[in-house]
Amino acid sequence: MTDPNTIACRYVELWNERTAGRRRELLSESWTTDARYVDPVMKGDGRDGIEALIAGVQQRFPDFKFKLIGEPDGYGDHIRFSWGLGPDGADSPIKGTDFAVLRDGRISSVTGFLDQVPTGA
Repeated sequence: MTDPNTIACRYVELWNERTAGRRRELLSESWTTDARYVDPVMKGDGRDGIEALIAGVQQRFPDFKFKLIGEPDGYGDHIRFSWGLGPDGADSPIKGTDFAVLRDGRISSVTGFLDQVPTGA
């Protein structure tokens, strides 16, 4: 198993990366080609679909960044971690918990849960 903290940190780095070319590099390094992402409000299949989701979140929340909350944990090929999305230096108004499944050390799927979402976000 790959270290849960390393996987979660790479995940957050990906969601914060604003340069499309670098984002594609991070996806290639850490996600399988057939990876899937799903949460209550969006879904993406494959690296292109996931990249489009990330770009959409960044467009909707241009001044927000993701950060880890607490310590990621996992067993076998399963990892769980919590995150916040908000402005630097402030409490995150949007929070969630994601569950990732790995294959050969790369993320093959993520199921996300939104723990806190303000009205209108």
